[in-house]
Amino acid sequence: MVRHNNVVPNGHFHKDWQRRVKTWFNQPMRKKRRRLARQKKAARLAPRPAKGPLRPIVHCPTVKYNMRERLGRGFTLEELKEAKINPRLAPTIGISVDRRRKNRSVESLQTNVQRLKEYMSRLILFPRKHGKPKSGDSDPSELAMAKQVMGDVLPIQSTTTLSSVEIRAVTEEERSKSAYQTLRAARKQAKEVGKQKKKEQEEAEEISKE
Repeated sequence: MVRHNNVVPNGHFHKDWQRRVKTWFNQPMRKKRRRLARQKKAARLAPRPAKGPLRPIVHCPTVKYNMRERLGRGFTLEELKEAKINPRLAPTIGISVDRRRKNRSVESLQTNVQRLKEYMSRLILFPRKHGKPKSGDSDPSELAMAKQVMGDVLPIQSTTTLSSVEIRAVTEEERSKSAYQTLRAARKQAKEVGKQKKKEQEEAEEISKE
């Protein structure tokens, strides 16, 4: 007999849970299907890069991740202008363009401009019609040496190395100092900047009157 204002027992212990377990035995075939799809796409795009056009190097958003670099959507019009590439020509030669992105710093602008120049120096441009080359197309000797790029075009190279980090022992002077007290003093000093300036101004006026 249930007494007091308790929850009515409603345990569901008669469900056949073995019949409701979800399994996926098609994982190996899905892996094979994806691999074959990548091969077909690479053959269809050949001799263009299999993974798509050239992408810029951008920084991730938010303070937590803004030091991390990744590949962005496309190059800005300013970057293409600095690299002397026509924005309408860029998509036809394997360069992605993003008209909405803006350059927030000179460093990122220069990085992507250098990336475009390196790409243009390595670019092998095939004629649109076989055997009828136009001005700007590569020489037949270069066409014979062309190989399809399977991964990212000009992948991001990691610049940070373990050798660049210097390890040293903590000095006694650093042990004796308190980072907390230093921050508190700096915060108080920044808070009273106005009072200090007003006090100095009043003292200067008194001296000038004398």
